[in-house]
Amino acid sequence: MKSLEACYEINFSKINFIERKIKIEDSKTIISGASKTGKSYLIYDFLSEFKAKDYIYIDLLDLRNDINEISQNLAKFIKMNEISVLVVENYNFQFELPSCENTIISMLKSEKIKGFKNLIIGALDFEEYLLHDSKHQNITQSFNSFLKFGNLPELINIEEYKKIQRLQEIIYLQCKDETQYEIFKILIENIDEKKSLFQLFNTLKLKIKISKDKFYEICKQYENNKSIYFLQKYNQEKATKKIYSYNHSFFNAISHTKKFKNEFSNLVFLELINKFDDIYYLDSIDFYIPSKNIAIVPVPFFNTFLTGNLVKRIIKNAQELNINEVNIISISNNEKISDSKLKINVIPFYEWALS
Repeated sequence: MKSLEACYEINFSKINFIERKIKIEDSKTIISGASKTGKSYLIYDFLSEFKAKDYIYIDLLDLRNDINEISQNLAKFIKMNEISVLVVENYNFQFELPSCENTIISMLKSEKIKGFKNLIIGALDFEEYLLHDSKHQNITQSFNSFLKFGNLPELINIEEYKKIQRLQEIIYLQCKDETQYEIFKILIENIDEKKSLFQLFNTLKLKIKISKDKFYEICKQYENNKSIYFLQKYNQEKATKKIYSYNHSFFNAISHTKKFKNEFSNLVFLELINKFDDIYYLDSIDFYIPSKNIAIVPVPFFNTFLTGNLVKRIIKNAQELNINEVNIISISNNEKISDSKLKINVIPFYEWALS
């Protein structure tokens, strides 16, 4: 039982964990989410509440672990050592889990198991990022780093010259082979764009050999594990969806092309999905929240004179749906736009994200 004995010796009592807005609260929990969003650290925090002798931590992707040995002996080992907490990371139904008082499972894709609560974890929102960021002196420096290198916890403390390389490595972690990488890459290249999967497939098949069914299947996998989001147009289910990634900075890691507006819009979208379930887009409005009757429009470098026509289109679109409030999210501008029927605010991202 070498693998089980080694796993049983792992001790998480000295892990330095910074609180997240989400935590494990149920004795039977499945944690899922995209790569490097912090699933493991959420587990470490949970385990730190127990004595080391009371839990066993098993990572099925640890090359040292013999899965056959674990599957054959786990139930007996738990009973023999009176273990009350079983953690299995990267579980993929390779074997049936034995009964245990507390069972915590992590996996990329959320799966339904009777008696288990599903917990989906995303990357850091800006408020969480500030709590994790001890390197920068002020909110402006933190925001600049957040904007440039994204929202993944481990990126904060890596030297800046290594960050792009690590982002590229994390992108590859999403992909089992070169085909999956090319699919993930084309999705990232089209963040904040209205592109159908059929359009993307036709573009990609000129580059690699791939079937339509395979392309759609992989896209669905990325959607299921929250690596990619497809945003629907309000009241138009068949309209082309907009594409977003779980880390807005991935585009910067795969291309020398600059799409700052797209990346900034992706960043704003990720703040919204942590707060609302009902997010849609409209013709001139990036994000519409029906439950709050609010429109959100990212305009990084807002200028009243240069964006006058855009504001007119936003107002027209908002009035058609009787929207009460429009928040224009910018990098640093802060002002109010006068309108007889609408409340229109121009707000810096960091102020809006923390409000």
